[in-house]
Amino acid sequence: MPVALTSHIMKAMERLVLAHLRPLVCPSQDPLQFAYQPHVGVDDAIIYLVQKAYSSLEDPTPQHLVDSFVKWCGENHLQLNVVKTKEMVVDFRRNKPLPSPVSISGTDVDIHPYKYLGITLDNKLDWSTNTDFTSCGGSGVLSGVVAASELAFLKEPCDVIAVRDRPLMLDCQVEGEGPISITWRRNGIPVAMGVKATVLGNGTLLIRNFSKRRESNETDAGEYDCAAQNHYGMLISRKARVLLASLPKFLSHPQSVAVDEGGVARLTCQVNGIPEANITWQRDQHPLSIEDPRYTLLPNGVLQITGVRRTDSGFFRCVASNIANTRYSHEAQLSVTVAGSRIYREPTILSGPQNLTINVHQTAILECIATGNPRPIVSWSRLDGRSIGVEGIQVLGTGNLMISDATLQHSGVYVCSANRPGSRSRRTALGRLFVQAPPEFVQWPQSVSRPAGGSAVFSCTASGVPEPHLIWLKNGKLLTPSGNVKLTNGNTTLAITRITAEDEAIYQCIAENSAGTNQASARLAISQGPELPEAPTGLRATTLSSSSLQLTWGEPTEHVSQQIIGYVLHIRRLGEPDSAELQEAVSKTTFRHEFNNLDAATTYSIYLKAYSALGGSQQSNTITATTQGGVPSPPSFFTKVLNQTAMQVYWELPSKPGTLEGFRLEYRGVSNPDFQGQETFPGHINTHTISHLEPAAVYEIQLVAFNGNGDGPSNHRLVSLAEGGDTAPAGPSCNCGPSDGSVSTLLVGIHSGLACILCCLLFILLGYRRR
Repeated sequence: MPVALTSHIMKAMERLVLAHLRPLVCPSQDPLQFAYQPHVGVDDAIIYLVQKAYSSLEDPTPQHLVDSFVKWCGENHLQLNVVKTKEMVVDFRRNKPLPSPVSISGTDVDIHPYKYLGITLDNKLDWSTNTDFTSCGGSGVLSGVVAASELAFLKEPCDVIAVRDRPLMLDCQVEGEGPISITWRRNGIPVAMGVKATVLGNGTLLIRNFSKRRESNETDAGEYDCAAQNHYGMLISRKARVLLASLPKFLSHPQSVAVDEGGVARLTCQVNGIPEANITWQRDQHPLSIEDPRYTLLPNGVLQITGVRRTDSGFFRCVASNIANTRYSHEAQLSVTVAGSRIYREPTILSGPQNLTINVHQTAILECIATGNPRPIVSWSRLDGRSIGVEGIQVLGTGNLMISDATLQHSGVYVCSANRPGSRSRRTALGRLFVQAPPEFVQWPQSVSRPAGGSAVFSCTASGVPEPHLIWLKNGKLLTPSGNVKLTNGNTTLAITRITAEDEAIYQCIAENSAGTNQASARLAISQGPELPEAPTGLRATTLSSSSLQLTWGEPTEHVSQQIIGYVLHIRRLGEPDSAELQEAVSKTTFRHEFNNLDAATTYSIYLKAYSALGGSQQSNTITATTQGGVPSPPSFFTKVLNQTAMQVYWELPSKPGTLEGFRLEYRGVSNPDFQGQETFPGHINTHTISHLEPAAVYEIQLVAFNGNGDGPSNHRLVSLAEGGDTAPAGPSCNCGPSDGSVSTLLVGIHSGLACILCCLLFILLGYRRR
């Protein structure tokens, strides 16, 4: 059968079958079932359903439905809570009539939005109510869907510009289980509360008189943040940058210019105001009308005049104003000269686009003004060949490009071209536009509850341009990784193992880049579950051979042993990460275990945990043990004289973990043996500074590496503090012991031997001459 005829044949078969089916199914057909009705399609079904929905909205008296439900509740001995009953009316029509109030037992039901488990529900059927409050100067808050008892910011302080001698208010509203205390900091230092500043009942900081003292240059400006704390932990808000409104003197004033009639004039001034100043222009000290399309005023203080006429001549000046002040620039004269209109001039770009960095949703203006005869045509393109697009794109004046509501896709290098009509002659200028976006969370940490001794993992991933940097806070303080707290994958993963009461806190993930900040929080709670076994005690290790260790531990009491179903031994080479750890399970009736196939002359770190059906215990004390096979080789070390009373000693660490257990550094004065000392370091330390030594003295330095089998050979070196601070390696090991006598005696012997050799040489020479 040809493929092209398949659909037509199937359509014909469908009609034949429906002719037999319709008479059979009509009596029992659902009115909303359109499949077997003649001359009805999908569009008819949609129209029918929409009409049905709107007809229910237009019912002026839905009260009878409520009364019927109330009656049913009464018959079944159920009582409605009228206060907590809410009415939601979903109506997408443009002209929404005001719904009639519904009452239960004479009490009207509220139609307002309401909260359920911390989430606001309303008739818009979207998340705007829950997310609108998060936007604040390019930053926001995400804490996941958490219980109402947990701290969460409803409103955080935003960047603001304050006016001198005026009041200032910074928002900080939180929700959570009380009591909640709110404190404020400026540049990391607590804000003193009193007559000048106070915290309102809703957490808002009120500074009654924002000031800056000229004599001391002190100001209330800075970075402010608020901290909210309850008995679960502490949250820190985003940092709000508070600036003092100001309008300093002009950085540059307009310059006088002479322009041919019909040409292009460009006047500019520059001033850095906080906030950005609104710049207008005056001609002959009268406001300049910009209704003339030949006049283009750019926000950065540039005035462009195309097709200059004699009437445009005069004295121009800038007027910059903001909430702090108003300033006037110097005047510049615009002179219009008469030139022959037939003189040919190549296209010239008077001012091209400058590199510009903005945030998403802001407006970018790229300037391009050109002159020539005939007047050149200005056009724009992207260096990468992509289309600029049309949405949000506008041309100001004769060639300035304005991009409204910028997105990340607008980033790129833009090319302004000035083309002479009817020819290929053109001039170009380039400018880079960089659009950055504040951090937004792709994945944020979720609150968890874990038993003591368990593990918890928090994940936090943020996107933004530039790439956000992630840091973690614990109860408002910078989190420092430790033995059981690890940050991995570029700080996107926080792992907490062997949880203790000290780990119970609120953890915050802070994402920062040059466009803004964002923060997300989660709480780690220790669950009060069934009692777990006690940590094993009495763990000891015995070396059996170069590849075997025997572990023994104490037998628990009968009450504890009934809960235990087994033990797990954890072993790793000393210095290896936790991820390299090996585990071996042991029966609950066994209190000894042998590890075999171990490396010779290697030190291991070992601990033990007991397990019940409910989980694992806290770990036992960690012990170290070394297999037989020898002692460490002598370590190479170096010294550097820092000054006449201090030196630095540093040495090489072995490449293989577990090779040694630690180092012992000894030093003593050569001329004054009373000046001596000894320091012991673990196997991962490789440097030490010895200070408070006898000035300009000579010291003997000795370094020994050791493990469980004993001390290895030592390396010695003499160091003079009178030297200039060069670095030198230690000499070969001499295997000297304390019984070999003092170094000073050794030096005297060497000098005496040299003297004897010289005397012998002299006698030989004298005897040779006599012959």
